[in-house]
Amino acid sequence: MDFIGIEPVELKEGYAQFRMPVRPEHLQAAGRMQGGLIVALADEAIAHAMVTQLKPDEAITTIELKSNFLAGVNSGDIIASATVFKKGSSLIIGDCLVTDAQGRNVCRVSATFLLLKKREKEAIRKVRQA
Repeated sequence: MDFIGIEPVELKEGYAQFRMPVRPEHLQAAGRMQGGLIVALADEAIAHAMVTQLKPDEAITTIELKSNFLAGVNSGDIIASATVFKKGSSLIIGDCLVTDAQGRNVCRVSATFLLLKKREKEAIRKVRQA
């Protein structure tokens, strides 16, 4: 996600933190950061937190994502801190809080990912190649 400036800050078991600068080209007409970019940062952080808990034969794909925008932001950096809430046999649920550089809550995101096993990964790869 280099093209929008997302970079990792910290990664450990069940946790990921990513940072993104608020750039002028990220602002919408009202002068606030476009919400989809904030959610993209959160999705990236959640996915990386989940990857720390995968077995070698597992993969994930997003199946549901919900965001609550809490405050606008127009400068500085935003920081996404994500945790794995629960890993089951077929689904993984993660949560993320995006804050600004002053620690003010900007967006809360929760996401559900489908847990793919090796045979499912292979089937998806074949479909993509077709």
